Amino acid sequence: MNKVVANAHIALADVVKNNQTIAVGGFGLCGIPEVLIDALMNTGVKDLTCISNNAGIDGFGLGKLLEKRQIKKMISSYVGENKEFERQFLNGELEVELTPQGTLAEKLRAGGAGIPAFFTQTGVGTLIAEGKEIREFEGKEYILEHSLTADVALVKAYKADRAGNLVFRKTARNFNPDCAVAGKFTIVEVEQIVEVGEIDPDDIHLPGIYVDRIVLNPHPEKRIEQMTLKTTEA
Repeated sequence: MNKVVANAHIALADVVKNNQTIAVGGFGLCGIPEVLIDALMNTGVKDLTCISNNAGIDGFGLGKLLEKRQIKKMISSYVGENKEFERQFLNGELEVELTPQGTLAEKLRAGGAGIPAFFTQTGVGTLIAEGKEIREFEGKEYILEHSLTADVALVKAYKADRAGNLVFRKTARNFNPDCAVAGKFTIVEVEQIVEVGEIDPDDIHLPGIYVDRIVLNPHPEKRIEQMTLKTTEA
Protein backbone atom coordinates (compact mmCIF):
# COMPACT_ATOMS: atom_id res chain seq x y z
CA MET A 1 0.00 0.00 0.00
CA ASN A 2 1.37 3.41 -0.99
CA LYS A 3 0.40 6.04 1.60
CA VAL A 4 2.38 8.88 0.06
CA VAL A 5 0.37 11.89 -1.16
CA ALA A 6 1.57 14.76 -3.35
CA ASN A 7 1.53 17.54 -0.77
CA ALA A 8 0.25 18.64 2.63
CA HIS A 9 -2.77 20.44 1.18
CA ILE A 10 -4.05 17.26 -0.43
CA ALA A 11 -3.27 15.26 2.71
CA LEU A 12 -5.50 17.49 4.85
CA ALA A 13 -8.18 18.69 2.43
CA ASP A 14 -10.79 15.98 2.98
CA VAL A 15 -9.85 15.21 6.58
CA VAL A 16 -9.85 18.34 8.75
CA LYS A 17 -13.04 20.09 9.83
CA ASN A 18 -14.18 22.74 12.29
CA ASN A 19 -14.40 21.72 15.97
CA GLN A 20 -12.01 18.78 15.64
CA THR A 21 -9.40 17.68 18.16
CA ILE A 22 -5.92 17.73 16.61
CA ALA A 23 -2.86 16.11 18.20
CA VAL A 24 0.40 17.72 17.07
CA GLY A 25 3.82 16.21 17.71
CA GLY A 26 6.94 18.06 18.74
CA PHE A 27 8.76 19.41 21.77
CA GLY A 28 9.20 23.17 21.69
CA LEU A 29 10.18 23.67 18.06
CA CYS A 30 11.98 20.33 17.84
CA GLY A 31 10.23 17.72 15.73
CA ILE A 32 7.17 19.75 14.81
CA PRO A 33 5.39 19.01 11.51
CA GLU A 34 6.06 22.45 10.00
CA VAL A 35 4.48 21.93 6.58
CA LEU A 36 1.40 20.19 7.97
CA ILE A 37 0.82 23.01 10.47
CA ASP A 38 1.03 25.56 7.64
CA ALA A 39 -1.38 23.49 5.55
CA LEU A 40 -3.78 23.25 8.48
CA MET A 41 -3.67 27.02 8.85
CA ASN A 42 -4.42 27.46 5.15
CA THR A 43 -7.53 25.27 5.31
CA GLY A 44 -9.16 27.94 7.45
CA VAL A 45 -10.74 25.42 9.85
CA LYS A 46 -11.46 26.86 13.28
CA ASP A 47 -12.65 26.11 16.80
CA LEU A 48 -9.95 23.46 17.10
CA THR A 49 -8.84 21.73 20.28
CA CYS A 50 -5.09 21.18 19.96
CA ILE A 51 -3.22 18.59 22.01
CA SER A 52 0.45 19.49 21.94
CA ASN A 53 3.29 19.66 24.42
CA ASN A 54 3.69 23.33 23.49
CA ALA A 55 1.96 26.10 21.58
CA GLY A 56 4.81 27.09 19.27
CA ILE A 57 6.07 30.68 19.24
CA ASP A 58 4.74 33.87 17.71
CA GLY A 59 4.76 33.42 13.94
CA PHE A 60 5.89 29.80 13.89
CA GLY A 61 4.44 26.39 14.63
CA LEU A 62 1.06 26.43 16.34
CA GLY A 63 1.62 30.13 16.97
CA LYS A 64 0.41 30.69 13.41
CA LEU A 65 -2.93 29.05 14.16
CA LEU A 66 -3.30 31.10 17.33
CA GLU A 67 -2.74 34.30 15.37
CA LYS A 68 -5.49 33.26 12.93
CA ARG A 69 -7.80 32.49 15.89
CA GLN A 70 -8.27 28.91 14.73
CA ILE A 71 -7.65 27.31 18.14
CA LYS A 72 -10.29 27.50 20.88
CA LYS A 73 -8.56 25.20 23.39
CA MET A 74 -5.01 24.03 24.10
CA ILE A 75 -4.22 20.86 26.02
CA SER A 76 -0.51 21.23 26.68
CA SER A 77 2.38 21.33 29.14
CA TYR A 78 4.65 24.22 28.19
CA VAL A 79 3.10 27.44 26.92
CA GLY A 80 5.87 30.01 27.33
CA GLU A 81 7.53 32.11 24.61
CA ASN A 82 4.22 32.92 22.89
CA LYS A 83 2.86 36.42 23.52
CA GLU A 84 -0.30 35.83 21.48
CA PHE A 85 -1.06 32.72 23.53
CA GLU A 86 -0.60 34.75 26.69
CA ARG A 87 -2.80 37.57 25.43
CA GLN A 88 -5.66 35.28 24.43
CA PHE A 89 -5.49 33.31 27.67
CA LEU A 90 -5.43 36.37 29.93
CA ASN A 91 -8.35 37.90 27.99
CA GLY A 92 -10.43 34.74 28.32
CA GLU A 93 -10.32 34.08 24.58
CA LEU A 94 -8.48 30.75 24.80
CA GLU A 95 -9.26 27.76 26.99
CA VAL A 96 -6.16 26.07 28.39
CA GLU A 97 -5.86 22.68 30.07
CA LEU A 98 -2.37 22.50 31.55
CA THR A 99 -1.13 18.94 31.93
CA PRO A 100 2.19 17.71 33.38
CA GLN A 101 4.50 16.61 30.59
CA GLY A 102 4.75 12.95 31.55
CA THR A 103 1.02 12.76 32.18
CA LEU A 104 0.31 14.24 28.76
CA ALA A 105 2.53 11.66 27.09
CA GLU A 106 0.82 8.84 28.99
CA LYS A 107 -2.65 10.22 28.20
CA LEU A 108 -1.85 9.99 24.49
CA ARG A 109 -0.15 6.59 24.74
CA ALA A 110 -3.03 5.19 26.78
CA GLY A 111 -5.57 6.60 24.35
CA GLY A 112 -3.83 4.87 21.48
CA ALA A 113 -3.72 1.61 23.44
CA GLY A 114 -7.43 1.72 24.20
CA ILE A 115 -6.91 2.39 27.92
CA PRO A 116 -9.59 4.85 29.08
CA ALA A 117 -7.86 6.15 32.22
CA PHE A 118 -5.01 5.57 34.68
CA PHE A 119 -3.86 6.63 38.14
CA THR A 120 -0.76 8.73 38.73
CA GLN A 121 0.91 10.52 41.65
CA THR A 122 1.84 13.47 39.46
CA GLY A 123 -0.19 16.49 40.48
CA VAL A 124 -1.42 15.20 43.83
CA GLY A 125 -1.96 18.12 46.20
CA THR A 126 -1.86 20.72 43.40
CA LEU A 127 -4.37 22.51 41.18
CA ILE A 128 -3.96 19.63 38.72
CA ALA A 129 -5.90 17.37 41.10
CA GLU A 130 -8.92 19.65 41.49
CA GLY A 131 -12.16 17.89 40.54
CA LYS A 132 -10.44 14.57 39.86
CA GLU A 133 -10.94 11.24 41.61
CA ILE A 134 -8.28 10.49 44.22
CA ARG A 135 -7.54 6.96 45.46
CA GLU A 136 -5.00 5.53 47.84
CA PHE A 137 -2.69 2.68 46.88
CA GLU A 138 -0.22 1.28 49.42
CA GLY A 139 -0.50 4.40 51.54
CA LYS A 140 0.00 6.89 48.70
CA GLU A 141 -2.55 9.09 46.96
CA TYR A 142 -3.05 8.94 43.22
CA ILE A 143 -5.28 10.97 40.91
CA LEU A 144 -7.30 9.54 38.03
CA GLU A 145 -6.37 10.91 34.62
CA HIS A 146 -8.44 10.20 31.52
CA SER A 147 -6.66 9.27 28.31
CA LEU A 148 -6.68 11.36 25.14
CA THR A 149 -7.48 10.58 21.53
CA ALA A 150 -7.66 12.92 18.54
CA ASP A 151 -9.69 13.15 15.36
CA VAL A 152 -6.47 13.88 13.45
CA ALA A 153 -2.80 13.55 14.41
CA LEU A 154 -0.09 15.59 12.67
CA VAL A 155 3.31 13.98 13.14
CA LYS A 156 6.92 14.62 12.13
CA ALA A 157 9.30 11.72 11.41
CA TYR A 158 12.71 11.52 9.78
CA LYS A 159 12.10 8.64 7.38
CA ALA A 160 9.20 6.53 6.14
CA ASP A 161 8.70 3.76 3.64
CA ARG A 162 5.65 3.90 1.39
CA ALA A 163 3.69 1.67 3.76
CA GLY A 164 4.10 4.21 6.58
CA ASN A 165 6.72 2.48 8.74
CA LEU A 166 8.52 5.32 10.53
CA VAL A 167 11.97 6.18 11.82
CA PHE A 168 12.35 9.19 14.11
CA ARG A 169 15.63 11.06 14.54
CA LYS A 170 17.08 11.65 18.00
CA THR A 171 15.04 14.01 20.26
CA ALA A 172 12.50 14.64 17.48
CA ARG A 173 11.05 11.32 18.58
CA ASN A 174 9.57 13.09 21.66
CA PHE A 175 5.74 13.26 21.51
CA ASN A 176 5.40 12.22 17.88
CA PRO A 177 4.86 8.45 18.36
CA ASP A 178 2.32 9.09 21.13
CA CYS A 179 0.37 11.53 18.96
CA ALA A 180 0.46 9.08 16.05
CA VAL A 181 -1.11 6.22 17.99
CA ALA A 182 -3.73 8.49 19.59
CA GLY A 183 -4.98 9.84 16.26
CA LYS A 184 -7.99 8.31 14.54
CA PHE A 185 -6.43 9.57 11.29
CA THR A 186 -2.66 10.16 11.28
CA ILE A 187 -0.74 12.23 8.74
CA VAL A 188 3.05 12.19 8.84
CA GLU A 189 5.57 14.68 7.46
CA VAL A 190 8.96 13.13 6.67
CA GLU A 191 12.33 14.16 5.26
CA GLN A 192 12.97 10.91 3.40
CA ILE A 193 10.77 8.32 1.70
CA VAL A 194 12.16 4.91 0.79
CA GLU A 195 10.69 1.77 -0.71
CA VAL A 196 9.08 -0.92 1.41
CA GLY A 197 11.76 -3.29 2.69
CA GLU A 198 14.55 -0.70 2.76
CA ILE A 199 14.12 -0.08 6.49
CA ASP A 200 15.34 -2.93 8.65
CA PRO A 201 12.41 -4.12 10.79
CA ASP A 202 14.54 -3.69 13.90
CA ASP A 203 15.04 -0.01 13.03
CA ILE A 204 11.35 0.82 12.75
CA HIS A 205 10.19 3.03 15.62
CA LEU A 206 6.50 3.05 14.70
CA PRO A 207 4.77 0.55 12.40
CA GLY A 208 2.78 1.73 9.42
CA ILE A 209 -0.52 0.45 10.81
CA TYR A 210 -0.78 3.75 12.71
CA VAL A 211 -0.15 5.92 9.63
CA ASP A 212 -2.76 6.93 7.05
CA ARG A 213 -0.92 9.44 4.85
CA ILE A 214 2.66 10.58 4.28
CA VAL A 215 3.91 13.95 3.01
CA LEU A 216 7.49 14.61 1.92
CA ASN A 217 9.25 17.73 3.24
CA PRO A 218 12.94 17.20 2.36
CA HIS A 219 14.10 20.61 3.62
CA PRO A 220 12.35 21.52 6.89
CA GLU A 221 13.27 24.80 8.52
CA LYS A 222 14.04 23.22 11.91
CA ARG A 223 14.00 26.53 13.71
CA ILE A 224 15.49 25.38 17.02
CA GLU A 225 18.14 26.75 19.33
CA GLN A 226 21.70 26.24 18.16
CA MET A 227 24.84 26.23 20.29
CA THR A 228 27.89 27.71 18.59
CA LEU A 229 31.33 27.37 20.13
CA LYS A 230 34.07 29.87 19.52
CA THR A 231 36.81 28.51 17.27
CA THR A 232 40.14 28.41 19.09
CA GLU A 233 42.91 30.01 17.08
CA ALA A 234 46.08 27.98 16.71
